[in-house]
Amino acid sequence: MKITNICDKELMNKWEKSMQELTLTTQDGIKIAVNHYEKDTNSVIIIAPGWFMTKDSKSFKQMSEIFNKYCAVLAMDFRGHGKSSGFYTFTSKEINDINSVIEFAQSKYKKIYMIGFSLGAAIVLIAGANHKEIEKIIAVSAPACFEKIENKVWKKEAWLPTLKKCELNRWFSIRPSLIPKKKIKPIDIVDNITSPTLFIAGEKDPTVENWHTKALFTKAVCSKKYELFENCCHAEDLFIQDREKFVNICCKWLFNDNNE
Repeated sequence: MKITNICDKELMNKWEKSMQELTLTTQDGIKIAVNHYEKDTNSVIIIAPGWFMTKDSKSFKQMSEIFNKYCAVLAMDFRGHGKSSGFYTFTSKEINDINSVIEFAQSKYKKIYMIGFSLGAAIVLIAGANHKEIEKIIAVSAPACFEKIENKVWKKEAWLPTLKKCELNRWFSIRPSLIPKKKIKPIDIVDNITSPTLFIAGEKDPTVENWHTKALFTKAVCSKKYELFENCCHAEDLFIQDREKFVNICCKWLFNDNNE
């Protein structure tokens, strides 16, 4: 199945007008902001950005509009990001955030897909281990363990893509928690996932080196696939650097019955 890019400004304006902003409340009282792109369908994809990214970042808005051609979309801000309240705990409490989005999705849709990026991918995997009803999962640049993230911010491959994605409104919205909290390691729970899962990594990822994704893929026992993007970096950078390939691979995985 060939998926083409969406560049038509009129279509993008149409999607923005049809998008609804929702506020959901987690079980621990945090307000989670969600962009809901509706579609007359029984399926929805939850988009979970990583640390320092939001649902309103340019790349995630474009991604939401593309996926909205095929299903409804729920793009979220984790706590401490964008329009959500609270402080970001680097995967300790964010499971509550995505659980609130899954609960909302279950009230409206029969099929729920999830795609997560970086720490958002770690949270998606943790959620997938708990929610057997999730139809399919995509984890992009997921760390096997938070404590082993390399995050070589001084490398050109790390700071140059970050500079290109500079959005001052987003940067000023980020609120991290400075209190260390216990974290679930994705490598410890990935073999509990039963939903078909696509693992994607960047060959030149300086932030979460691709061995993390390979280790998660190797330990997973569900129907699975591993994709390595040559000469690409981290998380949403894969979408930015090789959009056509990224969209085609993701949509083929999600919307084709045969994932081979």
